[in-house]
Amino acid sequence: MALNKPYTVTTETFDSITDYWLDPQHNLEWDCLFVVPGWLKVWWGKFAGDQLAHLCAVRHQDELIGIAPLMVQGKTARLMGDPDVCDFVDVITAPGRGRAFFQNLIPYIQKQGVTHLDIGAVRADSITLRNLIAVAEELSYEIVCDPEDVTMVLDLPASWDDFLNQLTGKERHEIRRKLRRLNEAAQVNFRVVENPDGVTKEIDTFLALFKLNRSDKSEFMHDQRAAFFRVLASEMAAAGILKLFFLDLDDVPAAAVMCFDYRSTMYLYNNGYDIRHKSLSVGLLSKVFSIKESIQRGKTRYDFLKGPEPYKRRLGGKPVQLYRCRIHLG
Repeated sequence: MALNKPYTVTTETFDSITDYWLDPQHNLEWDCLFVVPGWLKVWWGKFAGDQLAHLCAVRHQDELIGIAPLMVQGKTARLMGDPDVCDFVDVITAPGRGRAFFQNLIPYIQKQGVTHLDIGAVRADSITLRNLIAVAEELSYEIVCDPEDVTMVLDLPASWDDFLNQLTGKERHEIRRKLRRLNEAAQVNFRVVENPDGVTKEIDTFLALFKLNRSDKSEFMHDQRAAFFRVLASEMAAAGILKLFFLDLDDVPAAAVMCFDYRSTMYLYNNGYDIRHKSLSVGLLSKVFSIKESIQRGKTRYDFLKGPEPYKRRLGGKPVQLYRCRIHLG
């Protein structure tokens, strides 16, 4: 299988794909949060190990039609990221060019000695799942594609009252009851930290609350991951994407939510709270406040991200299936 003659594939750097991301003339669909160049660069700097980066750009004549942020280990290629800190992954393409992109990417990576693609997790509506599987089927490659998890997505209404009204009567009553009890117990302040200097000062407060939440979260946040969170927070704040929300009780942080405000969606990436305030439901209410803030900012979607936790359904989240796909190219 050979590249179509009008097409070329080049290997890029993190700096060059950042230039493509910043330049709208390329008309690429950077729809997936976890392939924003700053995110990829930070992840690679902390977790690459012995893998090799292959940031592959496909062009049709002079038009850039897509980028695949691949990493290669042995004869296996994967999309850059890992399930511990990247909820799902994808490629970047120009509108309507996904199939041509993969038709030319596959022979290129085969020439580099790749015999297996191991892609996961990808959303059911991702560019990768909609196009890569179709191309692989056309070429009669062996494909295994299994459901792996879900991401929970909430379509946001125009107002806070509309959000409450779309909940079940029981859940609406519970949220109002919890909010009353919280306001009776302390002076409540919900605030956002989003400028880079503020994020640098407050990220350790978030990490401390994260570790206070549960013992398994404390174990998860070892030194390497904490360093990743700090650098990621700085990078994404500089890009205007990070939002650190804090729920203060009597001027003391009791809960925190790390969100990413990207395009029309607010992504709930992680959260933590002081277990001493568990009876006041500060963990749940900090997320509820972040939903309210998202509505006020004009967001149309709130993504709770990976995992089917019951509270996500109670707040109106609907599942979007994630898949792991393995393709034998040999």
